[in-house]
Parts: sequence; C-alpha cells; structure tokens
Amino acid sequence: MSDDVFQQLHEELTKQLLERVKNGTATAADLNVARQWLNDNKVAADPRRNAGLKKLDETIADLPFDADGVPTSKAH
Repeated sequence: MSDDVFQQLHEELTKQLLERVKNGTATAADLNVARQWLNDNKVAADPRRNAGLKKLDETIADLPFDADGVPTSKAH
C-alpha cells in the first residue's frame, strides 16, 4: 500500500469515526474502534488539561467498583 493510499484511509477513518460521534450515531463498536485507533496512534489526553476529562476521572474514582467490576470499599 502506498503512503498516499494509507494517508487517505487514515484520514477517512478519522472523519467517519468523528462524524458518528458528533451526530450521536456511534455504536459501542464504533466507540471501541475509535478508542483503539487513538491508542494505536499514541493519542492520549491529560485530565489535568481538560475539564471534561478531569470531571470524568473524578467520577470514575467515586464508583463503587473497580475496572473489573469488583465492589470497592465505596460500595453500599
């Protein structure tokens, strides 16, 4: 695959994923593809620089279970 074709594919995938997220039609599978695409391309966000991510990070910290679904000390 030529670099030009790869670049076009990369751009189109980005546009399609972004459009689905923006218009609210993204499925769980689409969001997972977007998450993996960001991860594969070493794109990360810093909650210290983004108010929305900071709030999400704080909310996650208050959940009554861990990432594996195991109840924490915050569980009722």
